[in-house]
Amino acid sequence: MNEIFLDTETTGLSFKDNHKIVEIACIETNDLIPTNKIFHKLINPKRNMPEEAFKIHGFSEEFLSNQPTFDQIVEEFLNFIKGKKLIIHNANFDLSFLNGELGLVKKKSIDKTLVIDSLEVARNKFPGTSNSLDSLCKRFNIDISRRVKHNALLDCELLREVYINLLDVKEPKLNLSSVNQEIVRSTNKEKIYNKNILKVSEVELKKHKEFLKSDLKKNFY
Repeated sequence: MNEIFLDTETTGLSFKDNHKIVEIACIETNDLIPTNKIFHKLINPKRNMPEEAFKIHGFSEEFLSNQPTFDQIVEEFLNFIKGKKLIIHNANFDLSFLNGELGLVKKKSIDKTLVIDSLEVARNKFPGTSNSLDSLCKRFNIDISRRVKHNALLDCELLREVYINLLDVKEPKLNLSSVNQEIVRSTNKEKIYNKNILKVSEVELKKHKEFLKSDLKKNFY
């Protein structure tokens, strides 16, 4: 199963207070290695942009008015994440908005069994400390100099690096199962191991047996 690193930006903190999604970003990976498949959309929330939110992500009401609405991108979004594991930092926040938007267009909510909350993973590993994305990047020496404003696509990239460090996965695993086993079985074993097979003469075997009977017992360790 492929993974999706997902992040959103919004007009505020609560969907119940009529705040909406303004950006969705998804980066697909396979065994945490990017597949180069990306879903990234800016969204017209069809409402005003609070000053506090604008300071965070920099998307103005005027700029977003020219972007598609959620109902116009929902099918493409659902097809992109379908059947894949979702890795989200502070998943409850993003899911509350995503499932709220999905409900408005009469689509099924995202299956929580497919979601991994990297914030919970971090809290279990580093209890009692700040586990924001910025804090974890600093902990793992991940460069955040590009993060002048919050940006969902950049945050997905940073989250992938953070998650790899949280799992202590430093290098991709070698996929030895992909080796054609039929070729291996049909290959000359001497070539595989690069060893010469030596035949022992009858005289040498006889001398070895005599040594074992007469001299081996003299050696005590």
